[in-house]
Amino acid sequence: MRAKDHLYAVIMAGGSGTRLWPVSRQNHPKHTLPLVGGKSLFQNTVDRLSGLFSHEKILVVTTREQFETLHRQTPKIPSKNYLLEPEPRGTASVVGLAAAFIHARDPEAIMALFPSDHHISKTDRFFDYMKLAFDVAEMDYLVTLGINPTFPATGYGYIQKGKSIIGNFSDLVFHVEMFKEKPDKQKARKMLKSNDYSWNSGIFIWKTRKILQEIQLQMPDLRRSLDKIISSWQLSENRLILEEEWLKLKIQTIDCGIMENAHKVAVIPTSGLGWNDIGSWDSLFEILTLDENQNILYNSNSLVMDSHGSLVYGNRNTKLVAMIGVEDLIVIDSGDVLLVCKRDKTQGVRDMVRKIKEKDQLKYL
Repeated sequence: MRAKDHLYAVIMAGGSGTRLWPVSRQNHPKHTLPLVGGKSLFQNTVDRLSGLFSHEKILVVTTREQFETLHRQTPKIPSKNYLLEPEPRGTASVVGLAAAFIHARDPEAIMALFPSDHHISKTDRFFDYMKLAFDVAEMDYLVTLGINPTFPATGYGYIQKGKSIIGNFSDLVFHVEMFKEKPDKQKARKMLKSNDYSWNSGIFIWKTRKILQEIQLQMPDLRRSLDKIISSWQLSENRLILEEEWLKLKIQTIDCGIMENAHKVAVIPTSGLGWNDIGSWDSLFEILTLDENQNILYNSNSLVMDSHGSLVYGNRNTKLVAMIGVEDLIVIDSGDVLLVCKRDKTQGVRDMVRKIKEKDQLKYL
């Protein structure tokens, strides 16, 4: 594995997490909330990465509105390590900005990119896979960690593995055959049955030099803007140049903009990480403690009778939530909003947020 001095972590922490509305809101998005345990998902991510990276080598890409909250939660990360997006332009621009910033600081750098809101319970196993990923990245591969699928999920993107990559590795590594967008149920079942696919974890590892070369090849407009932004970084007009160039950028994901057509892309299929992207209220059943009736009563004043497989998530107010004779129900009390839905309908929360916008009820967002 490369000397630790040249390893950098980048945490993407600018989203709003609408699938966990109404607790996740514009002013306090999902990754800033203590949804699991006493710390926020962002704090847990930083704690996990601290086993591999010094705080000086952890960077955070976020928005100006979220900076103070995140910095207050993790004061050990220097404020200079926060890269502030003027507004969201997709993960390709996030990757480019972070890679260009790190590369200017250390041309020998390997950067690892992480979402801020994922849950990984098996830290030691995660470290082993990351060390393997660094070794593969040393061979000039763009590396992604895949998650071995356990059910035909339609909420995740998929990665199809190709031929094995030969090397002195601690585990199997494969060329990426193809990235697949979120499938319908029938396609998801076929992919699960084939054993050729992993879920796309959104965790990527690469040399900054290598990813910047790919950006030059595939998104030259982005690379030109990045060069202008970085060359002006120490100047007083940096913020103006950043905003001017940023607003020119096409909104694009790193998957579609770079990874799908990149050269030398590798996937490491992982298992046993205890990974969950906490992408819906229903996903908490895989993480939080269940009672004898498979219910979760979290952060709430609740009384439940003859009810099974249900979640009550409160906001520590004095309101009593009482449930009698229900099954597979989600009840979320954020104080000003009460969400009630069936467990198999939690993916519809995004549609509800969209409807609230259409109805101009913005105070509930």
